[in-house]
Amino acid sequence: MYDTILIPTDGSEGALAAARHGLALATAFESRIHLLSVVDERTYSSSIADVDSTVREQRDAFEREATEAVRILEELADETSVACHTAVEHGVPHAVIASYLDRHDIDLVSMGTHGRTGLDRLLVGSVTERIVRTSDVPVLTTRPDADERGSYERVLIPTDGSEAAAAAVGHGLAVADRYDARVHALSVVDVSGLMGAPDVGMNPDVLDTWTEYGERAVSEVAGRAEDRGLDVTTAVEQGLPYRAIRDYTRQEDIDLVTMGTHGRTGLERYLLGSVTERVVRTIDVPVLTVR
Repeated sequence: MYDTILIPTDGSEGALAAARHGLALATAFESRIHLLSVVDERTYSSSIADVDSTVREQRDAFEREATEAVRILEELADETSVACHTAVEHGVPHAVIASYLDRHDIDLVSMGTHGRTGLDRLLVGSVTERIVRTSDVPVLTTRPDADERGSYERVLIPTDGSEAAAAAVGHGLAVADRYDARVHALSVVDVSGLMGAPDVGMNPDVLDTWTEYGERAVSEVAGRAEDRGLDVTTAVEQGLPYRAIRDYTRQEDIDLVTMGTHGRTGLERYLLGSVTERVVRTIDVPVLTVR
């Protein structure tokens, strides 16, 4: 499924954590790795760099930092069996990353959720979240303090039964299959969001209807997991979606979460971009998002 994986880096702890998980997936899927560092042209006056020696020195310094960031990850890659290609490019980070995905036929991108601070920052949350929202390929996001696990033994797939959730299911199951992991299918009944009132829980008919809907959604995931011969656990819970996902991840010691970036519209929506982004920002384990 993932023949080619891109790992952008700025040399930060967040990028390093993302690289470790990206390399682990590359090893499992026998993928080729691309390591990319982007010199943000907004940190120097790119238009006059060729004629102004001071600006040129700034550009060269940033390029040396970017080259060093790639070299560090290249050393990590050398410890694995995966093939590796490196690149240093200039431009606006999110635009360069998006262009690189298209130019090199990338199947997955692995990014940190936080990078350096100050003028040399690259993988700040806003850049990663922009790639999550706009990328046509799956994005694996990793927090700097994420556990460095050697494998994924428990994969969580939140679902609302939507087409977006269904697309993410395929990727979650593919990863679980490679690692022979247990699949956890979770649907959250967002009670307050459905009716716009905190006391909706007093209406048993509403709860029963949406609980049944959630049970059908997780059953679909369970069926697909069982077809692959994978062990599966299903759960339907009530609460705020991102909190329920976060709490379930901690309670069940989940190693990886796979979810869509957009779900249903209107009252039945669940996997909205805002929910996915809050999960990406707050959860302690890697999150694989799929548009």
